[in-house]
Amino acid sequence: MTTEYINYFAYGSNLLPLRLSQRVASSRSLGQAVLPGYRLAFHKKGADASAKCNVFQSGSGEHQVYGVVYQMLASERVLLDQAESLGAGYDLVWQDIELRGEPTRVFFYQAPAGYIDDSLLPYHWYKQLVVQGARYHRLPETWLALLQQVESRQDPDRERDALHQRILEAARG
Repeated sequence: MTTEYINYFAYGSNLLPLRLSQRVASSRSLGQAVLPGYRLAFHKKGADASAKCNVFQSGSGEHQVYGVVYQMLASERVLLDQAESLGAGYDLVWQDIELRGEPTRVFFYQAPAGYIDDSLLPYHWYKQLVVQGARYHRLPETWLALLQQVESRQDPDRERDALHQRILEAARG
């Protein structure tokens, strides 16, 4: 029996290894990568009424999204699909990108038009998951600065906020 692995391009809250490993136990980082011709926005409608990260094609070769490629067991992708609301918030995209100078097949999640709302803001904890993940992987300072400039708001659900604050603290740990 062969064990099959697949590669996932993380650009949002799953950049943070602790966050992703809670969802997919087999995940391990293969390194930084860039998704060319795309832009990042915090405009995907989350089930919690806040904005989540999304990537969209910009039509310009000048744009790129920084992220991290994680390898995982193909059999565990269903767990990530559930966490990311595949089919009810995000669609799955497969694309070849460059990883350490080699073409690498990856998948990532992208919100369809019906799940985009530019008026939403992410919760503070969500933005911090993204920023802390980018910092952990030493993504470029210019990218980190761009993420830190994103406006965010307090989560009105104190329990959900406390849960995510604990994740952030454990990741700093």
